[in-house]
Amino acid sequence: FVQSEQNGWINSDCMRGAAHVCHVDSLVDKRQADASEKPLSVRLADGRTIKGTAGVTTPLSVAQSVVKGALVSRVNGELWELGRPLTSDCEVQLLGFDTVEGKLTAWRTGACVLAAVLEGVFGAEVCREGASELGLFCDYLAEFPCRAVTGQTETSKQPAACRISAAGCCFSPRPDSGSEFLHSAVHPSDTLSLSSVCPSSSGWPSLPLSRLPRPRSLGIFSPSSGPHPPSLPQLSSVTLSNETDSSGLTRLLGVAFPGEKDRQEWENEQEEARRRDHRRIGQDQELFFFNEVSPGSCFFLPKGAHIYNTLTDFIKSEYRRRGFTEVVTPTLYSTALWERSGHWEHYSENMFTVTSEGSQTYALKPMNCPAHCLMFEQRVRSWRELPLRWADFGALHRNELSGALGGLTRVRRFCQDDAHIFCAPEQLEEEIVACLDFVRKVYRVFGFSFHCLLSTRPTPCLGEPEQWDDAEQQLERSLQQFGERWELNPGDGAFYGPKIDIQIKDAIGRQHQCATIQLDFQLPIRFDLQYVGRDGQLHRPVMVHRAVLGSLERMIAILAENFGGKWPLWLSPSQVMVIPVGGNNESYGREVVRRFHEGGFMVDLNADHGATLNKKIRSAQLAQYNYILVVGDKECESGTVSVRSRAGKQLGRRPTEEVLTALTQLRDSRSNLDQF
Repeated sequence: FVQSEQNGWINSDCMRGAAHVCHVDSLVDKRQADASEKPLSVRLADGRTIKGTAGVTTPLSVAQSVVKGALVSRVNGELWELGRPLTSDCEVQLLGFDTVEGKLTAWRTGACVLAAVLEGVFGAEVCREGASELGLFCDYLAEFPCRAVTGQTETSKQPAACRISAAGCCFSPRPDSGSEFLHSAVHPSDTLSLSSVCPSSSGWPSLPLSRLPRPRSLGIFSPSSGPHPPSLPQLSSVTLSNETDSSGLTRLLGVAFPGEKDRQEWENEQEEARRRDHRRIGQDQELFFFNEVSPGSCFFLPKGAHIYNTLTDFIKSEYRRRGFTEVVTPTLYSTALWERSGHWEHYSENMFTVTSEGSQTYALKPMNCPAHCLMFEQRVRSWRELPLRWADFGALHRNELSGALGGLTRVRRFCQDDAHIFCAPEQLEEEIVACLDFVRKVYRVFGFSFHCLLSTRPTPCLGEPEQWDDAEQQLERSLQQFGERWELNPGDGAFYGPKIDIQIKDAIGRQHQCATIQLDFQLPIRFDLQYVGRDGQLHRPVMVHRAVLGSLERMIAILAENFGGKWPLWLSPSQVMVIPVGGNNESYGREVVRRFHEGGFMVDLNADHGATLNKKIRSAQLAQYNYILVVGDKECESGTVSVRSRAGKQLGRRPTEEVLTALTQLRDSRSNLDQF
């Protein structure tokens, strides 16, 4: 590793190439041996067709003649290692570092290299390594963790630690292991640099970890030039999921890039993300705060509550247009409900429980669906009532690990724009299209672009294969009818049914998954939900779990960072600032404030006699007030206001009523424009 002079980066040119992953166990060897050398056709994403040989041609050999920088591939929609031979005619997508899959492949390889350094050079015991959308990580145990990483141990380890190179290295299973392990090959065409990053409070894979030694033998490492790191990289402590005290593990985080340009772009993105951090915006604009008396639960101040309620009102207005009715359900339930729904068996460790008289155990609800099933079964339902669309804004509680909490993105107390649809099977396709249209309407208001992922049956799953086939086909037809971009996400559905996840892209290109539409075959069975059909017989309804915003808390965090704290007028907690030029104009200024307040605006008055007019205007701009209304003698006499935008543009002197009417129309249209 080489320590640079800026920001404590640890750079390494030890990772060369388009890293690829292949399985090296006996099953793979058998599959390759059985493959006969028959001709095959490989169809690429651009429509080209390449001839090959079954059992010989690999995505890597295709990539070498087609494109540079491939890291992994998709074969007929399935992720496929570049070195794994193709066995029949297929469609192949070659994925580079500019894709999520390619980036994760490179970062998994980086995690393997880092684990090898920690084990082979520093003698640490690596319990787990891996990658997420944020980067790579290694969790390790060492007698002296800090000294182990910095190389401040015996001097013989220092040169090796500082100059280790992974050129030509591979990771393979020990001879006595029959399991599948990761094999990381290195290609000489590219160079990757490994960089330590600050630990994030959320987004990294959750524990538990295993302390068992990893069954891996290390390949050959060649030394490369570079000075010894003079300072400590970024570290964070790790707590096991089943332990309350520190586990003694330390997590080392990192990222890897194909070249210096990619690293520089990432650094710029990180700096922009820090500038837009919702926690900083929340503090600067006095929107919310957290306190240790209720960890993971947000205290929304008046301005933050305005955003919270405005989002809720927005969704409720759409509910009325789309046939949803709102219900209110309890927060605390006996464990009997959770045992009936199946959540107690699989989810109880994530639930907050209380014990009342008689030693009866109750749990705060982490989701609304079992309560809605109870409501459905309260009486006999008819086919004429379906579909039933019930929405619920009740508070939910989940016992997230303390180390996973982070601002509004991961909390213990939250609220969802949660709704459940009970419908007949023949109504499902139409309901899914309506849900997708709901999502499109809301995300267009925010200015988000998005695409959909159709997640199909996982292994294992519950239900009959024919039922899954029919449901997946209906979801696919709904997506085709919807007309927006969508992709297949094989095997990522919930165990109880397939789903559609909606990925949004914010102003700085980050992806977020908020909206979801999930089919559920199992809860109607567990609660024995039935309705009387047209034929007079009892039938089982299909249950659809649906959210558009998802968690309101998380959506507020995403919107704060998307807008960079510059909220559009309709959502802004600081819409209008009225500034009197002098003391003689203050009474008129208060009259303007009163009229805008009655019009439903978040309006304030700056009557600080010790500040100059320019300072007042500048303060209002820094506080992100959308419009600044200056009132002086001329404005008092004519019943007008001088309007300035947040960006400093002067919109001129206008009658107060005209400005009030124009801003009301702009707010009610939920426009993101700054001018009227």
